[in-house]
Amino acid sequence: MTADKPLRADARRNRDLLIAKAREVFDDGDFFDLRFDDFARLAGVGTGTLYRHFPTREALAEAVYHGEVAALCDRARQLQAALPAAEAVATFLRGVVDHIAAHEGMARTLATLMADRSGALAEGSRALERAVADLVAEAAREGAVRDDVDTGAVLMALHGIGAAHGRPGWRTEADDLITLVLDGLRHPR
Repeated sequence: MTADKPLRADARRNRDLLIAKAREVFDDGDFFDLRFDDFARLAGVGTGTLYRHFPTREALAEAVYHGEVAALCDRARQLQAALPAAEAVATFLRGVVDHIAAHEGMARTLATLMADRSGALAEGSRALERAVADLVAEAAREGAVRDDVDTGAVLMALHGIGAAHGRPGWRTEADDLITLVLDGLRHPR
C-alpha cells in the first residue's frame, strides 16, 4: 500500500477497524497474548486485509502511535482556538496526564513495540513538540507565560510522567508535577 494513493472507502473502514481493535487490545494489555492474525478476526476482517494494511505487529503499532499523536496534536489546536492561551496550555498538559492514565496498557505496549523504531517515535515527538510549542508561544505572546522557557523542558516533564506511570501514586505526583510546570511557566508580574 502506498501513502500516495488514497484508500477506497471500504479499505479505509477496514484499516480503521484494525487500528481501533489494536488500540483496544493495547489498552487491555493483551497484545502479546494474541497471534498477529487474531487482529483480523477481532476486527471482523480477513487476514489478507490485515497483512495488506499492516504486514507486521510493528507496522500496526506505528499506526496506533501516529493516531494517538495526531489526536493529541488536534486537541492542542482545538484548545488553542477555543480558550485563552494560558488556559489552553494548562488544559492540554492536564489532558495529556489524563490520556496517559486512561491508556496505561497502550503506553507499555507501544513502548515495547516501538523501542527499535526510533524514526517513527522521533516523527511523533516532533509533531507533539510543535503542538506544545504553538500553545506556549501563544501564551507567551499574550504575556501569560514566560518567553524564556524552551518547549523541550515542558516535553521532558511529560515524558517523565509517561515513564513513571507505573509508580505507586504516580497520578498524584503527575498532577503535582504539572502544577509545578505551570507555576514555572507563569510570567512573573
